[in-house]
Amino acid sequence: MAQILLLILNVINVFKYILIARILLTWLPSINWYNQPFRFLRDVTDPVMAPFSRLIPPIGGLDLSPMLLFFALDLVQRGLVEMVVRSGAAFGQ
Repeated sequence: MAQILLLILNVINVFKYILIARILLTWLPSINWYNQPFRFLRDVTDPVMAPFSRLIPPIGGLDLSPMLLFFALDLVQRGLVEMVVRSGAAFGQ
């Protein structure tokens, strides 16, 4: 069980790095999001960011939804770490 939770934690960390790359690249106006590798970044992050973008619309051209997404991912990670610690303690590891 702990190995599965650790795998999920690693996937979330990789997703955070992909999200950071996406955020930084949005500052470059010449990016064509329909070409690779930018399309991959868009395809991976858009489905997760869409609900947060609907919650917080851009304010003055600044999209704050990634910050909310990072906060939510952090809460999920903290909960998973707690589960890993508890499952390790339950199995005497």
